[in-house]
Amino acid sequence: MTSSRPSRRIPGWGQPARLITRLILLGIGLGVISGSALKLLAPQVRQQQLALPEWLAKQPWIDSITPKEAKQAKGASDSAGSMAPLAPLRNTGLPQHPFAPRQEIPALSQRWIQQAATQPDLQVSAYMLILDDGRFAQMHAHRPMPAASSIKTPILLAVLERIDQGTLQWNEPLTLTKELVGGGAGWMASRPLGSRFPTYEVATEMIRVSDNSATNLMIARAGGQDAINARFQALDLPSTVVNNWLPDLDGTNTTSARDLSRAIALVDSGETLGPRSRDLFREVMATSVTNTLLPTGLMRGLGGAQGAPDSALARKGYRVFNKTGDIGTAYADAGLIELPDGRRAVAGFLVKGPFNDPRSTEMIRQLAAAMAPHLKPKPAPAKP
Repeated sequence: MTSSRPSRRIPGWGQPARLITRLILLGIGLGVISGSALKLLAPQVRQQQLALPEWLAKQPWIDSITPKEAKQAKGASDSAGSMAPLAPLRNTGLPQHPFAPRQEIPALSQRWIQQAATQPDLQVSAYMLILDDGRFAQMHAHRPMPAASSIKTPILLAVLERIDQGTLQWNEPLTLTKELVGGGAGWMASRPLGSRFPTYEVATEMIRVSDNSATNLMIARAGGQDAINARFQALDLPSTVVNNWLPDLDGTNTTSARDLSRAIALVDSGETLGPRSRDLFREVMATSVTNTLLPTGLMRGLGGAQGAPDSALARKGYRVFNKTGDIGTAYADAGLIELPDGRRAVAGFLVKGPFNDPRSTEMIRQLAAAMAPHLKPKPAPAKP
């Protein structure tokens, strides 16, 4: 007799094998899909346009698609986040000081008058201001006199103001045209008309070798003679006027010892230029190759070991950023003086006399030498 109950199958390896096969195929499928997705998203990960989940970012194989810079930056930010914020430093050092004359040094002013009196046929203008304490000396300091190339210092100031304003780029090319070619000092006049020079080169050559064509390029780019004169007036430089393109051998361009000193002080105090433009001003002024007037006179007044002015002054702890002027009948020099104790002074000198008379340049050296006793550093306080 046959039973109607279905036969009972004995379990074997068939079902587990099929299950394992399905799981393997599922894993392979998921791997292919994930790999394809990562491959498509890798460029965005490298460019840091896509943030990965934390669990995925910690996988060791993820380094192959994550840029090294991003990992370093993340590490730095994590470290920064765990650090306490830095407390602001209190500035107890050497602050900047404006052009603010407060107390005259009568001994120096009188000494200058005596020196000038030894050469009565020379016209002399002199000014010095110690920026940190406002002590100053003067002799005919406001008298307008032929500026010669010393006018290039306030021109540099006016140009750098345009850098700050964003109306001029430091690397902007300037084109040499016929009306801007100036003879005398410099090399740019020898270049073909239409030559183009970057502004930084033009400004540097205007000071470094007193290039007259470079100066004319700067005046033109600053808006021309009327515009730059208006700016000088706004800066309270009343004696500083550009009346002629360079070279101005007739001495129609004028300035004063006080104006030259003020122009330099306005830069150093931060009253006119931002930090980067102030740096550019100092860098350009430091390229001046003529150090035979103010620096030489100061070195002479300080005494001790002499030699090349710049290096001799540096050994004593001084540094001078100056610009001279010379048209034969008029000479000038003005600069920023850094003292060994960190204080700063500005000084300007102009002399007008007979053509190529050596007494004119010697007068500037004597006036600069007379400043030296008043520019000695203050003794450093003794440490306990």
